[in-house]
Amino acid sequence: MKYERLTQEQLKEMHQEFINFLASQSITNEEWEEIKTNKPQVAEDELDVFSDLVWEGVLNNVNYLEHFSPQQLFLFEFTDQHIDLIGIKIENEAVDINTKQGFQWLRDSLLNEDVHIYTSRKALSEDRNKDIFALIKQGAHITKGKLYQYFSGMVEK
Repeated sequence: MKYERLTQEQLKEMHQEFINFLASQSITNEEWEEIKTNKPQVAEDELDVFSDLVWEGVLNNVNYLEHFSPQQLFLFEFTDQHIDLIGIKIENEAVDINTKQGFQWLRDSLLNEDVHIYTSRKALSEDRNKDIFALIKQGAHITKGKLYQYFSGMVEK
């Protein structure tokens, strides 16, 4: 398995897509029930293949990720060749940018000496999607990139 299996909740939400996936392999509902009962490892393998296909589809379309912690914000932009990072570090432990008030403090205090903004660029590995997935596993979230674009206009790359 290249990524990780979808959760039960995710699989329920993708029920129709999973039916289509089985149908593409000429597996009927009755055959699927028999596989689950008599060949549980084959059923597990099918779920793994389906999960990887879903992850590939999602990851292929990712252009931006965000990762928040109480005093840091990491904004990522992905191209075919590299990852651009805009990092924001808060040197004030009383501020938690995970809260509405803390994020408002950040917005109001960008020029404050407690706010450090930096950029970085890193080449992607041969497997762009694995790079993105690794960041998601560390807590990053897929976004449309509005924060990245906002801060990108403020910093030199």
